[in-house]
Amino acid sequence: MPLQNRVTPSGELVATTARGLWMGNRGGKFHRDDRTLGARRWASRQWICCVLAFKNRHHPVWQNRYTALFFADEVTALAAGHRPCFECRRADATLFAQTWAEAKGIRVPKAPDMDEVLHAERLDGRAKRTHAMQADDLPDGAFLARNGAAYAVRGARLLRWGEVGYGEKIARPSGVVSVLTPPSMVAVLKAGYPARWHPSAG
Repeated sequence: MPLQNRVTPSGELVATTARGLWMGNRGGKFHRDDRTLGARRWASRQWICCVLAFKNRHHPVWQNRYTALFFADEVTALAAGHRPCFECRRADATLFAQTWAEAKGIRVPKAPDMDEVLHAERLDGRAKRTHAMQADDLPDGAFLARNGAAYAVRGARLLRWGEVGYGEKIARPSGVVSVLTPPSMVAVLKAGYPARWHPSAG
């Protein structure tokens, strides 16, 4: 049976046999000894997105260390509120922080400063916090909720997210929409951070 470790754009953790292209965690271990989840969905505010392989390290999934999570692509990780890791993705994380500073007109922030902002933006209690925004203002890579599904903005289209990649394409709507991606992530994408997409996005 697959573990409940695949992250959706809304931040939910689901069990699927589909493989993710990126790994990450939420600040430590929150799975139980029998490799199942209880009520907890994070260990700290440090939600990160990592590469699958780094320095030949091998960690058994969901054993003694952190609760490893997996993402279809980086834009999914950003939507769920996970920033690039400063250890295994130093260059990406540095660029992300610099782009964050440019987008907000501030000094380059430290990781804990970004984590504090993101934690407030991604959660409403234990539930996913959504944000009302104008569809026309959304950059590529931002996710919105529509008819019970998650769609990523890609040019003039929306791509429907799925566990194995993107499927249905529909026209980008107009007006106010319910955005899953935290506002700071939207700002970073809008300022030019080059988040990676699943190959099915085209």
